[in-house]
Amino acid sequence: MAAISKNEHRVHYRTVSVDGVNIFYRGAGDPDALTLLLLHGFPSSSHMYRELIGLLADGFHLVAPDLPGFGFSDAPDRSRFKYTFDNLARVIDGFTHVLGVQRNAIYVFDYGAPVGFRLALKHPERVAAIISQNGNAYEEGLSDGWNPIQKYWREPTEANRAALRDLLTAEFTKMQYVHGAVDQTLVAPESYTLDAALLARPGNADIQLDLFLDYASNVALYPKFQEYFRASKPPLLAVWGKSDPFFLPAGAQAFTRDNPNAEAHLLDAGHFALETHAAEIAGRIRTFLARLAR
Repeated sequence: MAAISKNEHRVHYRTVSVDGVNIFYRGAGDPDALTLLLLHGFPSSSHMYRELIGLLADGFHLVAPDLPGFGFSDAPDRSRFKYTFDNLARVIDGFTHVLGVQRNAIYVFDYGAPVGFRLALKHPERVAAIISQNGNAYEEGLSDGWNPIQKYWREPTEANRAALRDLLTAEFTKMQYVHGAVDQTLVAPESYTLDAALLARPGNADIQLDLFLDYASNVALYPKFQEYFRASKPPLLAVWGKSDPFFLPAGAQAFTRDNPNAEAHLLDAGHFALETHAAEIAGRIRTFLARLAR
């Protein structure tokens, strides 16, 4: 891997192999600065961080990988790669090892939250801080939008699996981006169009349905995540689109109940708050992390 020169603010697009899986990532900034590991969610990729990286690259080292099955990373066949959140976390743990990332702050969103929180459980000493943007760890943070998926958890039948295919349509993907956005003209159409195109690749629907089923494992781990917040008290900034149809503001506020070093801010935004509020989120991150350096 080519070294990144100091004061390099341009974004580089690279791929590394982790246990035979090619992981694509975006990287920018000075490697000697604090690393922010940016973990995306469903149905997106590191593309969701394109603006935030540009806003923060002058002060931080930013690394944004695509999870297996997402973006431009490999999507191994389900016969040889089990699509579970344990496995996604294992690959991202290996990814940080390949890049030599040690102590870092993690930015978690949606699926990135259970991946990042698993890493925190395994390596609490590496976590300098957590930024959770609609990255949930509490049952009160789950909206009724999860009801069809929860039904599949309780009854993993083919009929209930098939019913979830509606969540993989281009229309549903666009809804996730524009719902709750006060000004929908700020949402770049290439964002949801790219996601929809990648979801439509042969075999990808079943990958996503496998992850829908395994999301139950994340809810089962919520008590362990919460115990980590209470015991380790990592500095935690929750910035939450308050009109998210899937993760409720109560999920952001719950962090402050378990962690005296947590603060929560609700934004007038939806699930993909970075599409409309990247500058505000970047500003809050700078202020939050600056306090840690004092």
